Amino acid sequence: MSEKIVQTAGREQLGEFAPMFAHLNDDVLFGEVWNDGTIDTKTRCIITVVALMASGITDSSLKYHLQNAKNNGVTKEEAAAIITHAAMYTGWPKGWAVFRLAKDVWNENGQ
Repeated sequence: MSEKIVQTAGREQLGEFAPMFAHLNDDVLFGEVWNDGTIDTKTRCIITVVALMASGITDSSLKYHLQNAKNNGVTKEEAAAIITHAAMYTGWPKGWAVFRLAKDVWNENGQ
């Protein structure tokens, strides 16, 4: 199994305001679900990116998960193929939106 995933963003950003949500985010979602070894982390990253794309989430949370996918072995070519494939099912404008974020993550904006 890969390195254990630890998340503290819930407590850091919402801990006092929404302690139950912070607990569910950090301990259940990332602590238990993300660390379940049934699916490898790279596959889990791909599923998450596609789920967020399908939901129309194209904000910093998707960029975080694109970076996480890159960090867990998703190549630029794989990302492009995944986003293109998912766009056929989720909608072309969502594909465009995700590609703008993916280009930043894979440093393809001339940077």
